[in-house]
Parts: sequence; C-alpha cells; structure tokens
Amino acid sequence: MKVGIDRAKKIPPDFPRENCVAALAGVQPKVGARLIDGKFVAGLTEDELYERYDACEDLALQLVGYCDRKLQAHPQWDLPTLLAKVRAGLGGKNWDLSSAEFNWIMTQVSVRMPARPHGK
Repeated sequence: MKVGIDRAKKIPPDFPRENCVAALAGVQPKVGARLIDGKFVAGLTEDELYERYDACEDLALQLVGYCDRKLQAHPQWDLPTLLAKVRAGLGGKNWDLSSAEFNWIMTQVSVRMPARPHGK
C-alpha cells in the first residue's frame, strides 16, 4: 500500500522539508538515522511529513478564521499589524513546530486573508 506516496502529492512544494537534526555524542562521525521496517531512514518518512503538513495546514486555516474575526472586532487594525500580533503571540507557545514550519503557516495566513481596505 503506497499511502505515503499519494499523500506526498498533496503537500505543496513550498512546505518545509527539513531533515531532523541529531545530537550524537562521541568523536567518531555519525549519521542521525532511525531503523524503520528494516531500513535506515534519515529525516521524516513520507507519512510523518504528511502528518506535519496536515497539522500546519489545519493551524493555518484556524488562524485565518481567527484573524478574520479579530479584524472585524478591531477595524482600526490593518492586516500587517494583526499578523505581527499573531506572530508574537504564537512565538511564545511551546508547540512542536520548526521555525520554517512556523514561517510557512504565517505566510499561508497572510496569503489566504481576504483583502480589506484599511479601517473597514
């Protein structure tokens, strides 16, 4: 069953595909890899990447709704002001997001927000 391959096609090309960084003690060179189904895998599997993308996509959609509600409640704010507030607020959260994933989410929110004139 090639579930991972089908899922990978749905992940946009701009979604971060970072390799896991491993901290391995010792003097000899090492490779950070895991043994999965008899194979050594460095970084995320396709299924793990899809899970991360799915979580980030969900958070981006939730934030679009949140930002839309905030702009309606505070018509004096413009989108850049609101996004700065959201970014600052989310930066303090202890979520399992890489900085690249966090930046991708914020870009998605910015792109998906409906355009509004300032103060409307």
